[in-house]
Amino acid sequence: MAVPQIGTPAPDFTLKDHTRRTVTLSELRGSKAVVLVFYPFAFTGTCSGELCALRDDIGAFQNDAVELLAVSCDPVMALNVFAEREQYPFPLLSDFWPHGAVTQEYGVFDEAAGRPVRGTFIIDIEGIVRWSVVNGPGEPRDLNAYRKALVEL
Repeated sequence: MAVPQIGTPAPDFTLKDHTRRTVTLSELRGSKAVVLVFYPFAFTGTCSGELCALRDDIGAFQNDAVELLAVSCDPVMALNVFAEREQYPFPLLSDFWPHGAVTQEYGVFDEAAGRPVRGTFIIDIEGIVRWSVVNGPGEPRDLNAYRKALVEL
């Protein structure tokens, strides 16, 4: 599938987070914008570094106006250990089964590797995609670009 276009509704989904809590994107409509971050694997260098950078500046990415959601195809149990180890204060969502279904909806599933690529989407309070970027393998994200996009919402 193709990456959702700017100005179009974000594909809705329901996934379990690392605590087994159900998270449905559409339930945030009308209350919060969403920073939706797809990452390849828990416990890997670049992914851990990116998520730790978000954790260390959490007020910019998760607050009364914004919810940060991070998605990988790792199972819930692995994400629970990863979240505890790194002290992530935001939900790590598992797109484990059906394997990568949500990641595919967002056009960021690498079929050959069976994992997401680094895709980021900013979704406004009405559920519309307002900004996105997809980074290549091994290419870290620019958190300053997220901050700028959030300010422009």
